[in-house]
Amino acid sequence: MLTVLEKLFVLKSVAIFGALPDDLLLEVAALLHEEQRAAGEAVFAKGDLGTSMYIVARGRLHAHDGPRTLNELPTRAVFGEMAMLDPEPRSASVTALEESLLLRIDNRPFYELMADRGEVALAIIQLLAGYLRERLDDIRALDARLHEVASTDASDVR
Repeated sequence: MLTVLEKLFVLKSVAIFGALPDDLLLEVAALLHEEQRAAGEAVFAKGDLGTSMYIVARGRLHAHDGPRTLNELPTRAVFGEMAMLDPEPRSASVTALEESLLLRIDNRPFYELMADRGEVALAIIQLLAGYLRERLDDIRALDARLHEVASTDASDVR
């Protein structure tokens, strides 16, 4: 079991909470529930209703859709934040690759904290805006690559 000080250290080291003041981090730490996962054990499955966000305190997991790995989640990774904010079915499964310790935050107490402390809501908004920017960059890169391939194919026809 982690001490409050260890939980604060974890919270300070993740992007979503890193810039928040210590007094607010103590409030967030009080909402954390520890969960252990053995290697090969699922955290949740694709299609499960999502109502929680997780922080990897120790270990390594992967997000996957069946056998296809979508993302590796190392120590200090945050996942499930979309489902926590908008309770919908999970879009992927997450399974531990090695023994892992997770910190779970459930949506209802987190909503209350966001309502009381706007800094938390702002941190979530900034995180999600960053994800959106990354996906737009991915789309631009894919579009450029497709344009390059189409141009090469057109020159081969001549």
